[in-house]
Amino acid sequence: MKTISILFVAIVLIGSQTVRAAERPNIVVVLTDDVGFSDIGCYGGEIHTPNLDSLAATGLRFTEFYNTSRCCPSRATLLTGMYAHQAGVGHMTELHPDLDGYVGDLNNHCVTIAQVLQSAGYATYMVGKWHVTKFTDPIGPKYNWPLQRGFQRLYGIINGADSYFDPGTLTRDNTMISAFADPLYKPPAGEPYYFTNAIGDHASKFIHEHKQLNPGKPFFLYCAFTAAHYPMQALPRDIEKYKGVYDVGYEVIRQARFAREKQMGLIDPKWDLSPQWGDWEKVKNKEWEARCMQVYAADLDCMDQNVGKIVETLKAENQFDNTLILYLQDNGGNLEATGRQGNTKRADHPTLPTIPLDKILTNGFPKQTRDGWPVLHGTGVMPGPADTYIAYGQSWANVSNTPFREYKHFVHEGGISSPLIAHWPNHIHRDGQLDKQPTHLIDIMATCVDLAGAQYPKQLNGNDITPMQGVSLLPAFDGKSLPDRPLFWEHEGNRAMRLGDWKLVAKHPSGKWELYNIVQDRTEMHDLASSDPDRVKSMSTQWEAWAKRANVLPWPWNPQYGSGGEAATTGPSHEVLHLRMGANLQHSKAPHITDKVITITAEIIKPASDGVIVADGGNTSGYSLYVKGNHLMFATRHSGDMNVIAADDPLPDGVKEVGATLAKDGSVTITADGKTVASGKVPGLLTEDPMDGLQVGKDLAGTVGDYQGPFTFKGEIGNVTVEMSSP
Repeated sequence: MKTISILFVAIVLIGSQTVRAAERPNIVVVLTDDVGFSDIGCYGGEIHTPNLDSLAATGLRFTEFYNTSRCCPSRATLLTGMYAHQAGVGHMTELHPDLDGYVGDLNNHCVTIAQVLQSAGYATYMVGKWHVTKFTDPIGPKYNWPLQRGFQRLYGIINGADSYFDPGTLTRDNTMISAFADPLYKPPAGEPYYFTNAIGDHASKFIHEHKQLNPGKPFFLYCAFTAAHYPMQALPRDIEKYKGVYDVGYEVIRQARFAREKQMGLIDPKWDLSPQWGDWEKVKNKEWEARCMQVYAADLDCMDQNVGKIVETLKAENQFDNTLILYLQDNGGNLEATGRQGNTKRADHPTLPTIPLDKILTNGFPKQTRDGWPVLHGTGVMPGPADTYIAYGQSWANVSNTPFREYKHFVHEGGISSPLIAHWPNHIHRDGQLDKQPTHLIDIMATCVDLAGAQYPKQLNGNDITPMQGVSLLPAFDGKSLPDRPLFWEHEGNRAMRLGDWKLVAKHPSGKWELYNIVQDRTEMHDLASSDPDRVKSMSTQWEAWAKRANVLPWPWNPQYGSGGEAATTGPSHEVLHLRMGANLQHSKAPHITDKVITITAEIIKPASDGVIVADGGNTSGYSLYVKGNHLMFATRHSGDMNVIAADDPLPDGVKEVGATLAKDGSVTITADGKTVASGKVPGLLTEDPMDGLQVGKDLAGTVGDYQGPFTFKGEIGNVTVEMSSP
């Protein structure tokens, strides 16, 4: 009886609260992918999200919750409770072994929420997208897969994006599987396999089995949907719900969202709406463009349906009232134009060999379906089916991020602002109220540790563990104030700091600091940096101190980082690259081309009538020298807009050398064997370093020119010289 008495009187101190151990809540964290601040219904969107809306109506909505602007860093931050660079994932899962903040793999100085909560007696489950390790091969290494990082069960993908109808790197527990050769899961009769539904079904399954397998234990469930990350693929019934909704174009939808946000109290009516991106009247294929957003909406609609499955299962298992559900997003709407170029058409029959149903897929950008249909891109096919791979594009991303500036990748408000819904019937009694305190992904770990009564370790397996960086949100759940503290960001050289009412922010390593009073101007339309230089100096000094402490510096974007939080230069005033065919410089290794005069000279050993000679960048920013239909062309991208200068005459037979120059005033000269074959003008020098890398002989990821990537050069290229100089 003594043991029983101790068990029943044991308490866990949680902040200012006292919660009996037996009453510790289950915790469900729902994360969505590439979704903007205004997309879901309870944050102003027209997309049907009744289950999330219901949680918001009886719970609490945070209006100033922040992510880190990109999938990998946000997941690392969420899972570990520290800034992503401290966990080793300051960028993506690219390898920078000499830079502690950019190893691209969770390091040994962090622990996950699952590891900490499991030590406190929680059962731990994960469904969905992992994407915090560079090792995605079926045989591993697996030391940073979910089961090695504290989760007891997994159904999800190890990589970052894939087909919804046949996801690669699909993994059950510790074994990679095929969706079509899985004896443990089949979709309902007559239904296709669809990853969003499979995530929801497995979340429900884990909750249902929990009572039998772990009686008396609370549980932690991490549910990381891939919706609504490209490709825009959805079930026909969900697509049909939004037929005609987006035919009115960008501005009408955006203005309607802006009005609802003000009506809901999510934003201050005094804030200006940030500029509109994209002119609907200039869209050539409005039906296709509307369809992109239609499928995007269908993706989110289906995600919400699966949140409903989780809620219903919690209720059926009598777990709903004592479960904290948190809904949030990994970054803002995505401007990337993956799959939007070209005009490929669907054939009347499969044209490729079939893929066995039991073959494990690992390519995040599939080239075909298992039954032999090529995966199509561009305006020649409507997005949605399994044989399409298309993103919704910058203009719709601008709508998603209403009313804010910028997008995923950037740390202006459009890139880092996320809804946060908190619902816990046994404790949160706010009836849909709004909390306007600045909060961040780093706070999720601290909140979970607080509620679980867990001990956050100082060491694990002989390694020192970096302390938690966030604060528990439990006081905010009760309507109380959180501690004042600065918040920091860095991604791809984009950087920011929030301190009270003020935010300091800059774009790219070379960008100037901008200063905004967020209370008065959260849409960042009125830069006060020039009128308050002392505040800029003070905050930038604090940012740089944090950056050095948190493994942000040194960074891969620009080793010549100056003092006071400013990049000293975007690179040398004169830089020359000597490259060969097949060269592939990742973003972090590619040269800085912002505001640079660019001269290209390429040796042609074996001519070809089609293909990229050299391309640096993608569908947002960059340049490309290429041959198309035996005509030499040079293209640039300025904020997504494509500009193409093309030679009128075909290339001469036996051409030995081609070249192009982008001058200070935007003048372009294209040459073949030293003779000018075309000239014209683009808007000017490039205004931002692209997120894609540099390649010779092909254009990978996002494409710069009017071709379908990779648009491989069919001949042979010799020496390529790219010269960049300050004007």
